[in-house]
Amino acid sequence: MKNHPALVLNADYQPISYFPLSLWSWQDTIKAVFLDRVNIIAEYETEVRSSSFSMKIPSVIALKNYIPISRKPAFTRFNLFLRDRFICQYCAGKYHTKELTFDHVIPKSKGGKTKWDNVVAACSKCNLKKSNFLLSEVNMTLIKKPYYPSNSQLHAIGKNFPPNYLHQSWLDYLYWDTELEKS
Repeated sequence: MKNHPALVLNADYQPISYFPLSLWSWQDTIKAVFLDRVNIIAEYETEVRSSSFSMKIPSVIALKNYIPISRKPAFTRFNLFLRDRFICQYCAGKYHTKELTFDHVIPKSKGGKTKWDNVVAACSKCNLKKSNFLLSEVNMTLIKKPYYPSNSQLHAIGKNFPPNYLHQSWLDYLYWDTELEKS
């Protein structure tokens, strides 16, 4: 049963987020159905039963009330790594989240702030090499200048990193810009 999450769509039938994908446990999904907060769009074959009730577990649900998504994403380590596509902005190496750190382009010791346009994803080796120096002082360059992303930019980037598990019923609501068939 634990492997039956539901893809959660906003009232406009768009996923609330792509990365991480907006998913609810089957228990939370069934609770939301009973509270009449969601519409069931698709179901698994698996059923839940009680002595007086039986229902297929929803695999895709849509919220009945639209939740506005902030245009400004939260400044978190994960969102920063997503913006930078999990790539060290100094050596271009691709890393897992746990292998990345973040680096202040202008070090805090030299007046740099912890904000979108001054922080980049960096591997430990490059972060140690740069330390609290300016790029020019250590002969390093950035692959891409840091910027403040919008939620739509993070969503677009997140589409390139599909989760480990995608149920077939979710595919119609994800990746709208992929080719449907090859002739």
